[in-house]
Amino acid sequence: MSAPPITVLTATPKEEAAIRRAVREADPAWMGPMSRIAGPEHVAELTVLLSDPAVSGPIYDLPRPITEASISAWVSEALNLKAAGEALLIVTLDEAGSVAAYSRFSIWPDRSSAEIAGARRADQQNSGQGSAGAARSFGFMFEVLGVQLVGLTAALDNVRSARVIEAAGFQPMGERLSCAPDGTERRSRYWEMTRQDWLGLTDNLSENVA
Repeated sequence: MSAPPITVLTATPKEEAAIRRAVREADPAWMGPMSRIAGPEHVAELTVLLSDPAVSGPIYDLPRPITEASISAWVSEALNLKAAGEALLIVTLDEAGSVAAYSRFSIWPDRSSAEIAGARRADQQNSGQGSAGAARSFGFMFEVLGVQLVGLTAALDNVRSARVIEAAGFQPMGERLSCAPDGTERRSRYWEMTRQDWLGLTDNLSENVA
């Protein structure tokens, strides 16, 4: 299950309300022109995507077993949490209109914090799209949703995700214990970044490009 960052922040009532509103009104097109809020129409293809162990194996917070019924309930829960301003489940479609990736944002508005989990279809992994998509996701949380802190986890053997996370500038903070929906636990590598640090990194990149 998703867990808030280890570092505890306390949002003001105004900030919390703004984050909840940003989540409810979020436009998935910010993530790319082929991004959509996941709905019942995506359940069958999400089930196929996540049934591939190469996609879902490293991800601890997915419902198990992965069936059309469990994914349908997961999508429905995400829509309810979106209405509360606490989560977003976004799918990315390929050129044929099929689900090729997903991103699930968990948001804690009272702590001005967020987390993301996601994966791409196996045939699109190691294509360079993952790094670009991750950068958009990080910017989305800080710049669109307006949170002050993002915490990320990855399985100890998930070298690809760790590389992307650290290349983006997240600071490693050791390990934490992650709990799956079925109650099982695993040790995960853990990173954090603040909004101030993210904006500093993007400002420096803009200056170097200019």
